[in-house]
Amino acid sequence: MQTAAQPSPESPWAPLRQPVFRMLWSVWLTANVCMWMNDVAAAWMMTTLTTSPIMVALVQSASTLPVFFLGVPSGALADILDRRKYFIFTQFWVAIVGVLLCIATLSGHMGAPLLLLLTFANGIGFAMRWPVFSAVIPELIPRHQLPSALALNGLAMNASRIFGPILAGALIASLGSAYVFALNAVLSVACGFVIMRWKTAPKASALPAERFFGAIRVGLTYVRQSQAMRAVLFRVSAFFLQAVAVTSLLPLVARQMPGGDAGTFTLLLAAMGAGAVIAALMMARIRSVMDGDRLVRNGTLIQAVAMLVVAFAPNIYVAAPAMMVNGMTVISVANSLAVSAQLTLPNWVRARGMSVYQMALMGGGGIGAAIWGQVATFSSVRASIVVAAIGGVVLMLAVIRYKPRGEADSEDLTPSSAWKAPDMPPGVQGHEGPVMTTIEYLIDPARADDFMAVMRETRSSRLRQGALSCEVFRDATVPGRYVEHMLDESWIEHLRRFDRVTAYDVALRERRLAFHIGAEPPRLTRSLAEAMD
Repeated sequence: MQTAAQPSPESPWAPLRQPVFRMLWSVWLTANVCMWMNDVAAAWMMTTLTTSPIMVALVQSASTLPVFFLGVPSGALADILDRRKYFIFTQFWVAIVGVLLCIATLSGHMGAPLLLLLTFANGIGFAMRWPVFSAVIPELIPRHQLPSALALNGLAMNASRIFGPILAGALIASLGSAYVFALNAVLSVACGFVIMRWKTAPKASALPAERFFGAIRVGLTYVRQSQAMRAVLFRVSAFFLQAVAVTSLLPLVARQMPGGDAGTFTLLLAAMGAGAVIAALMMARIRSVMDGDRLVRNGTLIQAVAMLVVAFAPNIYVAAPAMMVNGMTVISVANSLAVSAQLTLPNWVRARGMSVYQMALMGGGGIGAAIWGQVATFSSVRASIVVAAIGGVVLMLAVIRYKPRGEADSEDLTPSSAWKAPDMPPGVQGHEGPVMTTIEYLIDPARADDFMAVMRETRSSRLRQGALSCEVFRDATVPGRYVEHMLDESWIEHLRRFDRVTAYDVALRERRLAFHIGAEPPRLTRSLAEAMD
């Protein structure tokens, strides 16, 4: 029985009782405030440099597309480098970009192309920062607190929608956009020094770190072979392709309202952030009454209606509540999909997997911003939002059949040491390869279909661990004899797969062996490729 002094696992604030999580969460909050300050200042500055809707919308694209282009390489670096040092580097990168934006603005050299370029550079900082932060969260907190921790991350991101635009709006109105960029640089440097206080224990491993391009290949293969992860990616890209329409065109929506100015734009963004904060605090209750499918479907429908209300709102008194509802639905859908993504990824590939998730999110948003900006250019802002709302709902209904695996039936990705890695053969160097592994099974021919169903699941597991290929061959002359054939890039990569074994893999092995009817265990051989030149 819990006492009053013990935190409830279901409390939305429970993860903040962890000192390291609390420290890094404060950095995350500050970093996102800086991101929103930069985006607000850049978006508003663009309206002073040009009246073209497409150029205004491209500010959103420039901010988000770096995640689409650089997410996977960044995730690979976050998995193979020291995550603490990499996190620090990202903060100083953003600080340097802030200084360049400030100098270009104060010197009078800022133009629309340069603003897009530097906004893209600032987005690179976010592309580098997001995977490493996502990867460390499951290491800091218990699994049952993961939804609460992700809700708190969403709370930080969306609280920044309130504080970032308010700070940016106040500075723009009083001093100018240059001082927004300067403050971003100062805060980013401060965050870098805070991260330096985070002490991490070095990870002991007998194997060298993964090579960069190999790490990218393995990360992409893992995502491609995970049906649950693919389902999440379809949904998140479809949702944000629609949802970005109202935010990317919001400066123009604000200008069209009576008395529309920077304050109107700031207030609408703040209303969206406030709605997201409310939803984040209610996330446990929301998840208790709706499963993932219903939350994504209903959230998409409500968000589309909220966009339409904003587009046709006669004044800010109607638009602000609709933006609040918009913020509530966005954080609710995003949280549900992020939890599903985290639960499909083991720690060794988490940064790469979450970078692909964020790539899909930001890619959908960035591409959507460009599309809806172009539609607005040829028609009108309202027409563009209407098309986005209707088209987004239709698209989500089309992809909703790809069901992401939920918590109840997710694979057990707990690391396992049940399999002992083989010793390096005498005279063999770690970089030599490829290495071919074969395993011979003897099964009851009447159970062949069931056996192959398990082997298809096995193939997906082998490829996710990093194997180059995995196939099963049926002996044409001996009924019931099957040979599994795997190929690894080198001995090092072959041994690395033993470090990636999970409880799910161990259970899957037992399912395979249950089919074997031979007097001896399945015969396993390892062969090293010889050069033929």
